[in-house]
Amino acid sequence: MTSVPPARHLLRAKDLADARYSDPLTVTDLARAAGLSKAHFSHEFRRAFGESPHAYLLTRRLERAASMLRMTDRKVADICVAVGLQSIGSFTTSFTRMFGVSPTAYRAKYPPASTYARVPSCVQRFYGRPQNRTFREDDT
Repeated sequence: MTSVPPARHLLRAKDLADARYSDPLTVTDLARAAGLSKAHFSHEFRRAFGESPHAYLLTRRLERAASMLRMTDRKVADICVAVGLQSIGSFTTSFTRMFGVSPTAYRAKYPPASTYARVPSCVQRFYGRPQNRTFREDDT
């Protein structure tokens, strides 16, 4: 039986952070997914990926928040909670540190979310048809 490379276990934890960033994940949860102790996991994760597990998870959350700020009209506080962060103050501080501007200023740099809204073609066809009309060729 061949042994699994340690980086493979770390990828499980990384995939968990990518998939469930909005959940209240902790380093302990990620370590459990990798099958390692918390201290050993943190050390190996940093060695393999160049940043701590906590920093990686925070980065994923802030990247998703930036996307939501660009593409939705949701309130900044709602976005903070939606990406799994609890404190609007620490969210704003972390976001500003990563992107160089506050979440509100970041949103202002992009077109409003209504620009990206798409109406399904079936809805367009339904409302584009003449309503309550009948056409009879033999009635004059």
